[in-house]
Amino acid sequence: MNLNLIADIAKSLLLARWRQSMVAAIGVTFSITMFIALLGFMNGLNDMLDGLILNRTAHIRLFNDLKPNPNQPIDIAAEFSSGHNFIQSIKSSGSRIELYNSAAIMQAVKNDPRVLGFSPKIIAPVLYNSGIIDITGTVSGIDVLTESSLFFFKDYVTSGDAYDLRNVNNSIILGKGVALKLLADIGDVVQVTTSKGDRMPLKVVGFFQSGIADYDKVQSFASIGTAQKLLGKANTYITDIQIKLKDLQQAPAIAKEYAQLFGVDAEDIQRANSQFETGSFIRSLLSYVVGIVLLIVAGFGIYNILNMMIYEKMDTIAILKATGFSGGDVRKIFLGIALTIGFLGGLLGLVFGYSLSLLIDQIPFNTSALPTITTYPVNYNPKFYLIGISFALITTYLAGFFPARKASKVDPVIIIRGK
Repeated sequence: MNLNLIADIAKSLLLARWRQSMVAAIGVTFSITMFIALLGFMNGLNDMLDGLILNRTAHIRLFNDLKPNPNQPIDIAAEFSSGHNFIQSIKSSGSRIELYNSAAIMQAVKNDPRVLGFSPKIIAPVLYNSGIIDITGTVSGIDVLTESSLFFFKDYVTSGDAYDLRNVNNSIILGKGVALKLLADIGDVVQVTTSKGDRMPLKVVGFFQSGIADYDKVQSFASIGTAQKLLGKANTYITDIQIKLKDLQQAPAIAKEYAQLFGVDAEDIQRANSQFETGSFIRSLLSYVVGIVLLIVAGFGIYNILNMMIYEKMDTIAILKATGFSGGDVRKIFLGIALTIGFLGGLLGLVFGYSLSLLIDQIPFNTSALPTITTYPVNYNPKFYLIGISFALITTYLAGFFPARKASKVDPVIIIRGK
């Protein structure tokens, strides 16, 4: 049968019951709207929470881990070679925290086309001196330029100028928690003592706030040169190399390669932050489940409306079949009605969902724990909109399939005889 004729009949039946059709479309619109808004907000929240850690985390970290020497004297003694030795409380000895030949390692990393960039780092455990009280903490010596370009360091400096670490000799940026404990302000001088007992005065040029309170209570930053002077080391002393890759997914494989090539410990971002990826996956899964449940509920509404329409239009269906329309043609008519409701409702749902996302994105969200966040986070990934309209069409198709199949099996003789 002519498709244009089938479409005209479907349109007439749809408009004849326009109130019920509108209710079904509103159900789909509401479901898609909430699906888009919920998914955008939940993924925006995931991006924000993961960003607090992942923005400041290297894809690969090269370092020397402290571990006991596996070659103990008893293991190489000939008289004990056939036995099993159980040794407890082995102490680390002869190992160095700094990276061997760090300049050559950084040059090799720089020449690797898979690497986006790298930043050298020195980690120095220290004591912040506050009168007669010593506060345990850590000073990280960084290259502020590469740290800012690769790991957004300057975005977390809430007071002062991050680049003063480079411009001001013997300067330090205190973690917000450390500054509160020391009652320090910008321009003050704080005393820092290393594990060897060396003390050095450092000028406060800024405050750092990551949004993780425990981290901000111990962590501070200085330039690499200042950290080397603090520890009394040469200008080649580096304890960590933080690497950012062009493709994050290659991190585990490249980390293993670098560990073997350079003879150092290499930790990839997936291993270091697996708990955050798990949390993000669960939150995304929940938002998808809620959205799909909303669409299924809307699908049942469409199913009920089409079922009622078929019962009320039995005589119309009988006349159509008596005048030459096949069962397949009748099925196409009612599937067309269902898909029209789904498409129009889904399209409006995308528009309202985007509008609601924009509204959420403008709601102020101010908290001292997250200074870089000013509004509620929303993710506008086009994938969510494509999934939304696809689910709308699939759900409405399934909702219309069974009533349409029932309508296609109507026997016109029995209906007309009954009339």
